[in-house]
Amino acid sequence: MLVDPLAPLLELPGVRDAADSARAAVDRLLGHRVLRRQSAEVSAESALRSAWASAALDGTDFPLEKVRAGVDDPIVQGALRVSAEIGRLAQTWQRAPAQVLARLHVLAAAGLAPESDLGRPVADPALSARLAGLAKLVAGCTAQPAVIVAAVVHADLRTLAPFRIGSGVVSRAAARLTTVSRGLDPKALVVAEVGHLELSDEYDAALAAYAGGEPDGVARWLRHCCQATELGAREALAICEAVLRG
Repeated sequence: MLVDPLAPLLELPGVRDAADSARAAVDRLLGHRVLRRQSAEVSAESALRSAWASAALDGTDFPLEKVRAGVDDPIVQGALRVSAEIGRLAQTWQRAPAQVLARLHVLAAAGLAPESDLGRPVADPALSARLAGLAKLVAGCTAQPAVIVAAVVHADLRTLAPFRIGSGVVSRAAARLTTVSRGLDPKALVVAEVGHLELSDEYDAALAAYAGGEPDGVARWLRHCCQATELGAREALAICEAVLRG
C-alpha cells in the first residue's frame, strides 16, 4: 500500500480549515458570470498582476500601472515572460517537471544570469536528490489538496534555491502551475502572488519557519499560502468585476 507523503500535513494545526477556506474562495471566483464569455481577459490581467507581484517580492517594486505601460527591468521582464507561459507549461508540468523548471528559469533569468547557467540547477548531489523527490511529488504521488501541494512545491524550491539567480520567480510560477494542473485554478485566474505581497511581512518569516522543519513552522507556511490563495482569489474577483463593467 502506497503512503501519501503529504497526508500528515492536513492534520497540522489549522491547515485543513485553511485549505478548505482557500478552496471555497477559488470556487466562488470560478462561479463569476463574466468567466462564461470573457475568461481570457481575466486571465490576461491576472497574468500581468502575477508577474508584477512576483517581481516585487524579489525586491523590484514598480507600480502596477508602470509595469503595464512597460518597464525596462530584467526581473520584471523575466516575470512577465514566465507568467505568459503558464498556460502552455501547465500541460507538461506533471509529466516533465524538471524540463518545465529549466524552461521557467530560462524565461525568468535571461538577461540576469550567464547564458551557460540558464535552465541549469546548481551542480550538487544533495540538491539533485531533493529535486528528484520534488519531481515525484509533482508527478502525482500525493492526493492532497492542490493548495497544499503548491505550498510545498513553492517552499521547497524557494528554500533550496536551485538556481543562482531567479529561484524566487521560478518557485512562485511552479506553485501557480501546480494549482492550474491539479484543477484548483484551471484557467490561471487566482493571483496568489498578490496575496503573498499583501502578506509580505509574513512571507519570508513563514518560509524560514518551514525551512526549520518543525511541525508548527510547516503549518505556519501552509496557512500563509492558503491565506495568500484566498487573497489572490479576491484579487481575481475584482478583475472580473472590472471586466464586467467594461
